[in-house]
Amino acid sequence: MTTTIESPPDTAKAPERSASSLVDAVFRAREISIAGALALLVLGTYLANPLFLSDQGIRDLLLNASILVLLAVGQSAVVITRNIDLSVGSVVGLSAFACGKFVAGTDHGVLTVMLLGIAIGVVCGLVSGALVSFGRVPALVVTLGMLYIIQGVDYWWAQGEQISASDVPEAVLGLGSGSVLGVPYLPLIALVLLAATAYFLRGYRSGRELYAIGSSPEAARLAGIPIRRRVLAAYAFSGAVAGFAGALWLARFGTVVADNAHGWELTVVSAVVVGGVAITGGTGTVWGAALGALLLTTIGSVLVVLKVDSFWQGAITGALLLLAISVDRIVNLRVTAALRKRNARHDHGA
Repeated sequence: MTTTIESPPDTAKAPERSASSLVDAVFRAREISIAGALALLVLGTYLANPLFLSDQGIRDLLLNASILVLLAVGQSAVVITRNIDLSVGSVVGLSAFACGKFVAGTDHGVLTVMLLGIAIGVVCGLVSGALVSFGRVPALVVTLGMLYIIQGVDYWWAQGEQISASDVPEAVLGLGSGSVLGVPYLPLIALVLLAATAYFLRGYRSGRELYAIGSSPEAARLAGIPIRRRVLAAYAFSGAVAGFAGALWLARFGTVVADNAHGWELTVVSAVVVGGVAITGGTGTVWGAALGALLLTTIGSVLVVLKVDSFWQGAITGALLLLAISVDRIVNLRVTAALRKRNARHDHGA
């Protein structure tokens, strides 16, 4: 006669699963609240000016948000690791001008232009990532320095030159103005990259390790996670997305100069933080970052429709950034307290 001894259920992981569920619930609520605020903003503007939601109005809104959404996705991967990339705006400008210079007066195809933009971005991202991860220089210092270096190179190269849409091949311009079933290409491209990045961050071990690094670098190191390589990869990805966005900028506007996307780095960071990606790392999703980018873009469009001074866009963006950071701090404190209570009850029950 064989006796089977059943092992007791593994209750050690219960608090961990409970913690994960609680944090996920909190950030799902955060994203839902952003979506609700966005819906109310759009509805209120529509009631004030019905043309805001005309076919052309919706098209312009989607096109204006596409590049910012892309940059927010790339920035999220860096911020999740408890770092920051302030060079994305300058990378967009350099990539846009370089791609414009490359295609001016030629018949180069779309794929070649996109690959060139991505390559430029990857190089910039690798330089920043290597200094941060292997050189252990603070990310703020590195990327701020890269911002000024790239801007300087761009201005030196351009020498005041402007590349006009008439110099850009029709195939490239078609990417920025074309559509599928009435939906412009750029929002579709942004959506595909957004979905792919979200799946990678949650579905692959290397993606989840980025969250582990941001939550606790020391614990990640003890767990055997290759922190330096992961941070380097995050910066390379952010750079690649920024370079790609620069190529799309050329396709979208046609006319490019040296200071394209000047000042966008702070807007991108604001979009990411407003969207629920904690500036201290370890939490948030790219979906939330994309919602933050869409919210900021919509606010800019609403101010134009309502004929409000553009100064208020910066003021509102700053206020939302401060509010988001304050909310993150309050939420973190409450979640930490709730987890301690759950763990205490679990230990008492055990």
